Amino acid sequence: MARGGRKPGEPIYLRRHMVALAGAVALPIVLLQLYKLFIGPLSFDIQLGVVLLMSILAGLGLYVTHRSSAQNEP
Repeated sequence: MARGGRKPGEPIYLRRHMVALAGAVALPIVLLQLYKLFIGPLSFDIQLGVVLLMSILAGLGLYVTHRSSAQNEP
């Protein structure tokens, strides 16, 4: 076992990865609540669609931006 406690082949996840993941999970919900607060209510179907779309886009963004820094160790 390596000195850092990781097994060979285990990916390295940095603190910024965890912060970005938390943001990607919370952002769609927070933005939807802010929209409802300042603009007006939405139907459940639209809320669900917006949250799903934003979650997918945030997940793709995380994948693209962090894939190089979360590579496996040799």
